[in-house]
Amino acid sequence: MTMTTTVPKPAVRPTGKNATAPQPAWENPRVRERALKTASKDTAAPGPAPRTTWEALTEAVRETGGYPTRAQAEHLTRLVLTALGTHLTGDERVALAQSLPPEAGHLIAAQIPRPHPLTARAFVDSLSTEIPDSTPATARWDVSSVLTAVSTAIGPDLTDQVLSQLSRGYALLFGRAELVAAMA
Repeated sequence: MTMTTTVPKPAVRPTGKNATAPQPAWENPRVRERALKTASKDTAAPGPAPRTTWEALTEAVRETGGYPTRAQAEHLTRLVLTALGTHLTGDERVALAQSLPPEAGHLIAAQIPRPHPLTARAFVDSLSTEIPDSTPATARWDVSSVLTAVSTAIGPDLTDQVLSQLSRGYALLFGRAELVAAMA
């Protein structure tokens, strides 16, 4: 049984070991309003058009992560989506690439999938080496800021499909609780 929940967001990017995941962008009224406006414009377009623009996606990452500049949010978005592209295959990969803005979709589609995807922890650790002045806690924050904004942009159904290809632990990075039904 999979359930979703939100995680409260601290006022600033954490630096300690006990950092929590960023608040999902859809809980921010400004992000939700902008996403709804963008979605209503895109629903009139034929075909599987992206639900948001690159600018709106990176702005959602900036707001979710509390980054001072959109350039920082863009850099992190590129790093995380490039790494995520190495972990997805098949229909989920195609659907994700088509649901994101072209700039983001190309980052996903241009990657060669890994034969053995990383665990969520190893995924974050691998990215922490590419993020300047990063610690495991700040890398987790950065990755979660991007993936939470992506989850908001693509919606819960596609997020569920993407998570079905990833190992346990990734749901938290997408701003979701990962609950497992208890066995009697």
